[in-house]
Amino acid sequence: MFEHNRKKYTKPTLPTKICAACHRPFAWRKRWERVWEEVKFCSERCRKKHD
Repeated sequence: MFEHNRKKYTKPTLPTKICAACHRPFAWRKRWERVWEEVKFCSERCRKKHD
């Protein structure tokens, strides 16, 4: 078996951030796993609105 040093999150313990464009909270997503520290916006729409 392989052991991974990744953190496992359950639904209630997912990290959250506040969107820089709409100021609403958003939760961690699997596709953001490697870049979570750089994520600032909750969606593409907010990211484009902020530019």
